[in-house]
Amino acid sequence: MTHDCSFLDNLDLDGDISWSQSDRENHAGDFGTSKTDEVEPDAVVFAESTTDVSRVVAAANDRGVPVTPYAAGTGLEANATPIEGGISLDTTQMDSIVEIGPNDLQIEVEAGVIGDDVNEALERYGLFFPPLPSSGSISTIGGMIATDASGQQTVKYGEVADWVLELTVVLADGSVINVGSKAAKTSSGYNIKELLIGSEGTLGIITRATLQLAGRPEQIKGGRAVFPTLTDATEAISDAITAGVDVAKIELIDDQTAVLANDYSDTELPEKPMIFLEFHADHGIDEEIDFCRSIFNAHEMEHLTIASGAEMERLWQARKDITYAAESFDPDLGLGPPGDVTVPIGRYPEMIAAVKTVAEEYDLFVPCFGHAGDGNLHYLVLADYDDTEEAARALEAYAELIKRALDLDGTITGEHGIGVGKRKFMELEHGETAVELMRAIKQTIDPKGILNPGKIVPLTSGSDDETDAKLI
Repeated sequence: MTHDCSFLDNLDLDGDISWSQSDRENHAGDFGTSKTDEVEPDAVVFAESTTDVSRVVAAANDRGVPVTPYAAGTGLEANATPIEGGISLDTTQMDSIVEIGPNDLQIEVEAGVIGDDVNEALERYGLFFPPLPSSGSISTIGGMIATDASGQQTVKYGEVADWVLELTVVLADGSVINVGSKAAKTSSGYNIKELLIGSEGTLGIITRATLQLAGRPEQIKGGRAVFPTLTDATEAISDAITAGVDVAKIELIDDQTAVLANDYSDTELPEKPMIFLEFHADHGIDEEIDFCRSIFNAHEMEHLTIASGAEMERLWQARKDITYAAESFDPDLGLGPPGDVTVPIGRYPEMIAAVKTVAEEYDLFVPCFGHAGDGNLHYLVLADYDDTEEAARALEAYAELIKRALDLDGTITGEHGIGVGKRKFMELEHGETAVELMRAIKQTIDPKGILNPGKIVPLTSGSDDETDAKLI
């Protein structure tokens, strides 16, 4: 769908407008968009201020032109794909750290700031932003908030949403609002801040955020534990969390993922289920590690290796390399849509077992790993997606695992968001009435439907329209 965006040339903007083929191609999708599903925008705007965003959105709204926010392009559910064309609004030039308030444990940043740059700026104050996801070195704060991201440290510190105090947001008509408060708590009015977090730019475009901070821990140690079976490993994790082990990260990889890691890194890891751990404390860290070890020993743990500093990083390398390892494992096998289900921690062993059962039923290679401490599981259905029959079987297996997670009182996405890829499952999780309410909210806030159209909410009840069917 093509839109006349020539009106952009008449706007007084601090940033740049690009009509070039290369920029349009670079904004045709994100990490989670397949080449066949990419859609080039008609124009790309590199905004440099909230005023830029406001002027572009207001002018686009007047003309009914779609606006798709674009951050670093690291989304995994085609969240930033401009599926109806129009304008790709790139916020990566809005990358200023506005103010650091160490006495208030706060930092105010523009939406385009990269996560790791926040922690680098805070280092001299002995502070950090605890919920930074694993992609913090390549993703922006605005993108994290827009998808309600979380990561490996969620088990101890919570998700990004838990650390957002105040937001500056541009609405569909170009008006600018501030939501939330710089105070540590507020019960004033409707909680619009929480509504906008995780809305993926469908209700408003985040341009600035004030974040809560914490002091850096004095002690950090971590490593990995090896188990004979996947059941032993998953039950050990469940017991450790319910027993109250104070762990900052607790990650799982199965034996198949260990195979991928060895193949990619040319290492000799045991091809068995492994748990990766990291502990943060100001004192008493060894006692906490011993507490964890005692629980793991009750589940037939074979050995536990704990270190600090560079040696700890070496022990963790296999977990960090998983995505790259899966991509390069077999050139004939694609990764397919990424699994991102989350279940209550007590049901985590059942969810892991379901992955292996479904993989066997569908005769597919499905390695799994995840942020086990908060019940978040990632799985990859590796298959030849150029083979029509195998691709159909792989997508059926992917969908079946989503249904299994819901049967275990879980959710279809723990941290990647809905985007395009999971939109068709929304009614399955929330029910028709709740999704209809979401549609009503979208219609009220964005009556012309210009903000990131085609994401999150299905067009109609029971929708199986072409957009919903593309990825699944």
